[in-house]
Amino acid sequence: MGFSLGSVVVRLGTRSDPDQASVDSITLFVALLSTCIVVGHLLEKNRWINGSITALLIGLCTGIVLLFTTEGRSSHVLLFDEELFFIYLLPPIIFNAGFRVKKKQFFRNFMTIILFGAVGTLISFVIISLGAMQLFKMLDIGFLDVGDYLALGAIFSATDSVCTLQVLKQDETPLLYSLVFGEGVVNDATSVVLFNAIQKFDLSHITSSMVAQFTGNFSYLFITSTLLGVAVGLLCAYIIKTLYFGRHSTDREVALMILMAYLSYIMAELFNLSGILTVFFCGIVMSHYTWHNVTESSRITTRHSFATLSFISEIFIFLYVGMDALDIEKWRFVSKSPGTSIGVSSILLALVLVGRAVSIFSLSFIVNFTKSSQGDKIGFKQQVTIWWAGLMRGAVSIALAYNQFAKSGHTQMKGNAIMITSTITVVLFSNVVFGLLTKPILNFLLPPQKHSADVTPLETSSPKSLSLPLLANGQDPESDIHGDNIPPRRPSSLRMLLAAPSTTVHYYWRKFDNAIMRPMFGGRGFVAYIPGSPTERYIH
Repeated sequence: MGFSLGSVVVRLGTRSDPDQASVDSITLFVALLSTCIVVGHLLEKNRWINGSITALLIGLCTGIVLLFTTEGRSSHVLLFDEELFFIYLLPPIIFNAGFRVKKKQFFRNFMTIILFGAVGTLISFVIISLGAMQLFKMLDIGFLDVGDYLALGAIFSATDSVCTLQVLKQDETPLLYSLVFGEGVVNDATSVVLFNAIQKFDLSHITSSMVAQFTGNFSYLFITSTLLGVAVGLLCAYIIKTLYFGRHSTDREVALMILMAYLSYIMAELFNLSGILTVFFCGIVMSHYTWHNVTESSRITTRHSFATLSFISEIFIFLYVGMDALDIEKWRFVSKSPGTSIGVSSILLALVLVGRAVSIFSLSFIVNFTKSSQGDKIGFKQQVTIWWAGLMRGAVSIALAYNQFAKSGHTQMKGNAIMITSTITVVLFSNVVFGLLTKPILNFLLPPQKHSADVTPLETSSPKSLSLPLLANGQDPESDIHGDNIPPRRPSSLRMLLAAPSTTVHYYWRKFDNAIMRPMFGGRGFVAYIPGSPTERYIH
């Protein structure tokens, strides 16, 4: 993405000694993170509140307290720029998403996910960019150029589906969950790739050749980033299968998985690729091959380690965004022209709603037109759910806005301050207002199934996706929901490929995976159990 590794600037305004201020700041922030976890747990069954909103509200309250204690000088415990987010906080979130994704549903709906995540993001990008370019003229905003308007399109095309995913049940609505989840990941990657592509081009003279070059650059980044993630995941699987670290130490194989996962992201950054796509597909490959090559104790450890790192990163981000919303430096500039700031925020929020609606409902029509089975079509309530899931804007938008309109968290120009505060306003409004309405709206659109209460906690938390072969067509609860529990006919011709492309691709992938990939890289059923491993000692 082109971001260099930056240092984290830590300060607390009540201390003159920088070292002591750093200790105080870190202590307070860790205490706040712990508070978010405790309060979030207590409010877990609440109809309106979720973990993201809890962290945002605690961040806002903390910011108010800090403003009083520092006499209006600062609302932050920690100050950091966008580099911290992209280099340290985002990788565990995206990797865990790929590691725990239900691969069968994800790849079964891969073309639909790409359509929503890539093409839908481009539609929103165009609508937001052109809409802002035209409507901002009414506010007489003269400090933005073409590059800024295009950057705004990329910034506000980045969705945040955390609130919706916390409500949706993966086992009850596998199709809908896979669409929302997969579209969210591809959407973030597309937005970041768009943003970086905008930074590299001279937009003062846009020509047809530049558009073609932009399209080629986007496709190159998408494909190479994916291949890099797959390559690193396969390398990790091969090393662990060949050396079998767990024979002597489960710590080594767990450490290797964590480091190789992070290495895939850093390598993508080194080669100016999309780290989001790379680490996501690295997670998918590791869950399909590497995870089955380690001991049972390592499987449990890695599963919970990745989930814990992702959870802490998400809480960290929303907590900081809540405090950053009260940053006095930015609001000091905005206070001189509050009408302009309110107008910019309102226009951007309206464009987000319109752009999201146009992309989802139009693309859903195309998807339904190509589906012959009624069960594979996306119903109107499902379309509304997908539309709603993408209305929230999160930390990706904040980080991109800082990168475009401010450096290292500082806003010394009026125009930059207005754009930063407007971005924060949209993020807060969409997360708090739309987030509070997410549970009741989704419960109205998709009433909970009665039998869901009978599922034991072990069943709901077991990672079924981690024990299913990639693109497997075996019977499972997901296929039963769609009524396609009849074994597929064996495709034998090009006509079958055109008639049932998904089944045909699945069939040939299984043959290739069983004959070549899993014997070489390991996986379920292809790794021999060795007596005397740490697993045996733990059992006895």
